[in-house]
Amino acid sequence: MSEPPRAETFVFLDLEATGLPNVDPEIAEISLFAVHRSSLENPERDESGTPMLPRILDKLTLCMCPERPFTAKASEITGLSSEGLAQCRKAGFDSAVVRTLQAFLSRQEGPICLVAHNGFDYDFPLLCTELQRLGAHLPRDTVCLDTLPALRGLDRAHSHSTRAQGRKGYSLGSLFHRYFNAEPNAAHSAEGDVHTLLLIFLHRAAELLAWADEQARSWAHIEPMYTPPDGSSIEA
Repeated sequence: MSEPPRAETFVFLDLEATGLPNVDPEIAEISLFAVHRSSLENPERDESGTPMLPRILDKLTLCMCPERPFTAKASEITGLSSEGLAQCRKAGFDSAVVRTLQAFLSRQEGPICLVAHNGFDYDFPLLCTELQRLGAHLPRDTVCLDTLPALRGLDRAHSHSTRAQGRKGYSLGSLFHRYFNAEPNAAHSAEGDVHTLLLIFLHRAAELLAWADEQARSWAHIEPMYTPPDGSSIEA
């Protein structure tokens, strides 16, 4: 298998949705932070040595009203509800969202690597489902990195001081507390979780960049979470 293209921009991604994969969820919030590789290779740090968010950073956060109802647990965790989104007159994941997403990505130097925590099992397949429903596509050379198996793999390979403790030990909150001895802000909002993910990535940037160069997965190999109902294509 050929090596993935060397990504020049890393787009950190998180989704909030109506539930877990077993209920065929829909996206209710999406947030993306785009960071050029050079900012990850040479991260800025504060006086204590803690990594800081890059000064040059593009952000996109959108809320949308899904057609399917939220599970009670999803609404509790995310703070989102169909009623609240409808009251704010938010449309669903439609062609306008896709055009906005594609425009945002087109401003970044390619190839692009999408980065999400537990992305292979949740964020990437769900985003693929929504895009497929609308007949939309991402740039052909887009690749994906899931920081959950990457960090587990790095710890196993390098006998890192943190012993693997299953999925719970590698949640965003657990990793953030382990690396920074603090609790993350705004957990379970899409933008808050992307902020946390980026700081975690910066803490081990050199290792994760090398992992991405060797093991990132092509977006073309991402399968949808479920077969979406027919929707209006982007060209319609």
